[in-house]
Amino acid sequence: GGGGGGGGPIQACHQGRARTFATRVKGIPGQGRFTMDREQKQPLIIELTKTYGTGANAGDDSRSTPPALPQQQQPQKSVIYCVHGKLARSCCGTLEDELDIRKIESHCHRPRLDGIDKIARKKLILASILCVIFMIAEIIGGIYSNSLAIATDAAHLLADLASFMISLFALWIAARPSTKRLSFGWYRAEVIGALTSVLMIWVVTAILFYLAVIRTIERNFELDGKVMLITSGLGILVNVIMGATLHGHGHSHGGASSPNSSSHQHSHGGGGHSEENINVRAAFVHVLSDFVQSLGVFIAALVIYFKPEWSIIDPICTFMFSILVLATTIAIMKDALLVLMEGTPKYLDYTEVMGTFLQIGGVVRVHNLRIWALSINKIALSAHLAVAPNTNTESVLQEATRTVHAKYDFFETTLQIEEFQPDMEDCNQCTNPI
Repeated sequence: GGGGGGGGPIQACHQGRARTFATRVKGIPGQGRFTMDREQKQPLIIELTKTYGTGANAGDDSRSTPPALPQQQQPQKSVIYCVHGKLARSCCGTLEDELDIRKIESHCHRPRLDGIDKIARKKLILASILCVIFMIAEIIGGIYSNSLAIATDAAHLLADLASFMISLFALWIAARPSTKRLSFGWYRAEVIGALTSVLMIWVVTAILFYLAVIRTIERNFELDGKVMLITSGLGILVNVIMGATLHGHGHSHGGASSPNSSSHQHSHGGGGHSEENINVRAAFVHVLSDFVQSLGVFIAALVIYFKPEWSIIDPICTFMFSILVLATTIAIMKDALLVLMEGTPKYLDYTEVMGTFLQIGGVVRVHNLRIWALSINKIALSAHLAVAPNTNTESVLQEATRTVHAKYDFFETTLQIEEFQPDMEDCNQCTNPI
């Protein structure tokens, strides 16, 4: 949508995910139109009708002055404000300021704290409470039944609880503002938290595997099948509840975000491709493996209850569950290592992104294209765009930034515009990666 006075070009950066309504903005003089985010149900851009002028022509607002635009482009009645969520949080100054529309077009950006992190925090807290309650129950049940399989499940829950705590800490520290030393912020703490939780569960699994080997060799143990049956049955129920709590994280794809630019042809954009929170994903994998393990223990308990002489099933279950745990956590380990190695995310095609830049008018060559992840759901990009001589570099910069944000929704973008030189063809540093 978009009203007159330059609203169209500005609102184009939200095309495909926003709608425009005519309304009167409460507390602000003048008739207005605002663009709503369909997902967040919050205003993104406010366009107010307001008359410019000086002295007697200004009406009640004698402070109003025309915006610094060429006369043929000068909007006479519109002021554009960039708003994130609430009017009081305008990123473009107070609502009384008159703003240069050319600056607003390349300044609108989304806040850095994604809603998905807040949802993840709530889910992890609830899962932690359930985990503590049932872990205590399983420890008691394991002692009374003398079952190593039950103890394995309890230890698995202990590792899960530790991973939940690490994940909650990672989410908290990732929300801290960036510093001069950590200019990208604390986003990698989230990945380190997930990596640590996986390593922790591997250690616990290895210990239990060793104990199962000892029990298999010695075979001097007795089990209480009834206690095993009750405990494992409760384990299935609790894991179903925890799984339902965590599995609702889904996939959230935010809309495009407007870039930032400045006179030196350097652009920083803000967006957030939010696929899923890696810590919630890690927690769900833990719970999933716990569920399968509890189901296996329940089946083993049924057998032992009716056939006590088949107690060897208890350490055999531990062997099987240990392998299952390793298999379910390898994928998370791979994703975390890819982030730490600053690899291109699997769902992004490097060649396709480069082709998107080359389709922009005036762009002759793209080099130094870098695509990496600050965390699993926060992707960054930087690139040098070589343009033909006499090309309007400001126009190319704005179009390139809007295009990649609309198509890929990067969390951070840095684009450098430079004039194409023939020696770029032979420059090793300008050569695209294999």
